[in-house]
Amino acid sequence: MRTKKENPYKEVLTQMIVDIFEKSGNKPLNYKQVAAKLNVSDSDSKAAIAEVLTIDPRNSPFVESERGKFQLRQIKVYVTGKVDMTADGSAYVIPEDELENDIFIAPRKLRQALHGDIVKVHTYEKRKGRKKEGEVVEILQRAKTDFTGIINLSKSFAFFIADDRKMLHDIFIPLDNLNGAKDGEKVVVSITEWPKGSKNPVGRVKDVLGKKGENNTEMNAILADYGFPLSFPPEVEKEANSFSAVIDNTEIRKRRDFRTIPTFTIDPADAKDFDDAISFQQLPNGHYEIGVHIADVSHFVKPDTALDKEAFERATSVYLVDRVIPMLPERLSNDLCSLRPNEDRLCFSAVFELDDKANIHDQWFGRTVIHSDRRFSYEEAQEVIENKTGDFTTEILKLNELAYILREKKFKNGAISFESEEVKFTLDENGKPTGVYTKVRKDAHKLIEDFMLLANRKVAEYIGKQGKGKNKLTFVYRFHDLPNPETLTTFSQFASRFGHKLTIRSDKETAKSLNALMTKIEGSKEQNLLTSLAVRSMAKAVYTTKNTSHYGLAFDYYTHFTSPIRRYPDVMVHRLLQFYLDGGQKVNAEHYEKMSEHSSQMEKKAAEAERASIKYKQAEFLQDQIGTEYTGIVSGVTEWGMYVEIESNKCEGMVRLRDITDDFYVLDEKNYAIIGQRKKKKYQLGDEVQIKVKKVDLDKRQIDFTLLG
Repeated sequence: MRTKKENPYKEVLTQMIVDIFEKSGNKPLNYKQVAAKLNVSDSDSKAAIAEVLTIDPRNSPFVESERGKFQLRQIKVYVTGKVDMTADGSAYVIPEDELENDIFIAPRKLRQALHGDIVKVHTYEKRKGRKKEGEVVEILQRAKTDFTGIINLSKSFAFFIADDRKMLHDIFIPLDNLNGAKDGEKVVVSITEWPKGSKNPVGRVKDVLGKKGENNTEMNAILADYGFPLSFPPEVEKEANSFSAVIDNTEIRKRRDFRTIPTFTIDPADAKDFDDAISFQQLPNGHYEIGVHIADVSHFVKPDTALDKEAFERATSVYLVDRVIPMLPERLSNDLCSLRPNEDRLCFSAVFELDDKANIHDQWFGRTVIHSDRRFSYEEAQEVIENKTGDFTTEILKLNELAYILREKKFKNGAISFESEEVKFTLDENGKPTGVYTKVRKDAHKLIEDFMLLANRKVAEYIGKQGKGKNKLTFVYRFHDLPNPETLTTFSQFASRFGHKLTIRSDKETAKSLNALMTKIEGSKEQNLLTSLAVRSMAKAVYTTKNTSHYGLAFDYYTHFTSPIRRYPDVMVHRLLQFYLDGGQKVNAEHYEKMSEHSSQMEKKAAEAERASIKYKQAEFLQDQIGTEYTGIVSGVTEWGMYVEIESNKCEGMVRLRDITDDFYVLDEKNYAIIGQRKKKKYQLGDEVQIKVKKVDLDKRQIDFTLLG
């Protein structure tokens, strides 16, 4: 294809031809007819017209509609897409149709659309360049109407300035909509209207969060930012409190009774809700009956009740640094559904008969009643495993032995083990971080995990293998796709910089190779970096009715059955499983697919909120350490700076390129590096660097470092 320099008249000629087609109502014309309408008859001009009509068919405004005849390519005049705001007030609309290019929207043509909104856009081609421009004609769906930020009060009105940097409009608050908010307080504001022609929307204060900078205020602001409610509606609390604490005898008679069989829970020391318990007994034939007992949430939470609608909307419990925001009200999550010791509890169970080699000889699924004899923390169960003494020693040691075999089989089949160091903060009574420690996963954690995986896999398999094709039963699965080969290749090249070789010829080999790598790097300085990059090169797991497999765990069938107190998909799984156990026919897949999609989206939001709370605590932890020097590892590179993670406390901050003064540095995206243009000095992902804490911005949850040496 010729460049503009070689062919200066091409652009002008193209525009002249476009005008001809527009004037003729876009009738099909051949190059001779176009030449006639342009009043040209010499052969060179005709050849030039023919070239413009036929060159670069993919990007040309012309399309050959019939042999030798051309028309203007029909441009979609109206496009639906999502608004992505830029810092200068303009935006791009990302069309739903992935084949379409992004559409530029000038600030005055946004028509009150905000970041993330789904909008209908009227598009038009720019006369010169190729960039498509547009104008918002309708807002189809608001991404959010609630924002957190600071209230500014004057005598006759108030303005609200949002924390969200992509919310570029201040919100006007009439004084009677203040809800008791005082000047300078952090609040949640709801947009109530946006009068036509008005620059600013009008809102009301929904919640007063408190004084800026206080722990409670900031944690609640994070929740509100990600759309998680700060309390339960009164009718939901009322419904939760209406349940009796006494289990009815008629209910017990409908269930399999496990109350006399040794049963216990193993959870974190600070856990408030206990989703799962394990029962263990040796059978006369020498095998072991192991029951995985899960809180029977669906017994209490019935479809279409206020309680169910609220649980579905939330879809998940949210775990911030210093608190849990439960999916269900406390009466259920910490009491009636929590498998507390020395109390009868209703469960939905998966019961397995295993031999000494962890082979399954029999399985049973159904509703039960249990009585937990003992509540272990992970640390207490770990002591039993290590010292071989204490309550339920026989049971715990045998379970640990069987868990090891299950784990080994899983890895042999190609499961991948991603063990990264999980960093936790020690907090004082005001929620201020005073220290950082690393959470270590030991056998007690893995024991519970392996039996939960067994229950999840076998429930999915039981339903997934029934019926074929159109008769396949509708069910909610936890699906994890194969990794993208391109991303894996890039990761493999990067790992080789640390002297690690990966084999990625097949899925099985990739999994085997990744496992060998994860074992090799355990405890090394690059462990966190390589683990997080490996995880990023994997697909994300989602809830769906369409696919059954889980690549990372190497299971053909997998679901989430074991945490209905904190995950709504598990509630759906319990309901569907019971419905099919009772002989029910296939249910509407589309309905469950929509619910699954919502659950996946909320899970993503909860993870983002958790990350935001960690970022806030990291910034707070380093706030008093301006000028302190640390050793760090380059954990990310962008065109404006490089991220560095401090080795000793895992806090991450940025060294801005403009602050590195020994050269002019630019990003080398392919090699995850920044390179000095004169001296060619390179800082690459994984490099060890010395840094000093330069600045901490708590509002933005940002930490800035200065590079030393």
